Amino acid sequence: MLLTVSMNLSPAYDVEHLNGIAMKPARTLKPIDPPHSWSQVTNGEWAAELLQAQLDEWWPKLFGYHMLKLGGLSCELASGHCNIQHQICIDKFNPLHNVIADPFALPFVEKSFDACVIAHQLEYCSDPHRLLREVDRVTVDDGYMLISGYNPVSILGMRGMLPWNRKRYPWKGRMFMPMRVKDWLSVLNYEVVFHENFAVLPATKHQACSAWVEGMLSDSCASIGSMYLIVARKRTFPLKPIKPTWKLRRQLAPLGVNCRTNASRKCQ
Repeated sequence: MLLTVSMNLSPAYDVEHLNGIAMKPARTLKPIDPPHSWSQVTNGEWAAELLQAQLDEWWPKLFGYHMLKLGGLSCELASGHCNIQHQICIDKFNPLHNVIADPFALPFVEKSFDACVIAHQLEYCSDPHRLLREVDRVTVDDGYMLISGYNPVSILGMRGMLPWNRKRYPWKGRMFMPMRVKDWLSVLNYEVVFHENFAVLPATKHQACSAWVEGMLSDSCASIGSMYLIVARKRTFPLKPIKPTWKLRRQLAPLGVNCRTNASRKCQ
């Protein structure tokens, strides 16, 4: 007799699989203090400039009424060219914030924001799945989620193996591969409309030479870029499908025929 036993594991202990490769769970019990300014991050000014150049191409493409910028790093990104003028910045210590709230329990009703910016927040989050679910809750249908982060498979990511860098930002946090983040978004029914890795070379003093080499390697070595930007759009499908209006054929009915004969006329 064959018995089948099903076990529902908690997300804290369930091991994720990406392309057949077992990975460590994203949730951790160890708290990680996120940076509240780019000045706390090693070469943070360089990283902010490159990310700002990527976002400047997307600001004119966003439309709506409200935009959410989560975290201190998101607050310091300029978004004046965005069509969404009402912008809410959430952080505890950054002076640019206008709301202080727990990222896991945002004080907003469902479907409040047309776009949400999450700049380098998943690396320092104890439960990235829960954070994305909470941001998804406050995002409208067909809304946008802009996520940036550091790529562990890069020159910058490899520097985290050095012992003296493990207590410094950004290596103090946990770096997730872009494909893994895209897999999380697909579970929430998000369509990735844009994904690009950039910053192949680390920051150097010779910016002109670095920009020239970056342009040469941007196509061939894009997979090992130090940072990534993912733009995903929320897709919602109705639970009750709309049925087509079928036209019923007319049923054939016998016609009433006058069958009066000459005999019946004489009787009358």
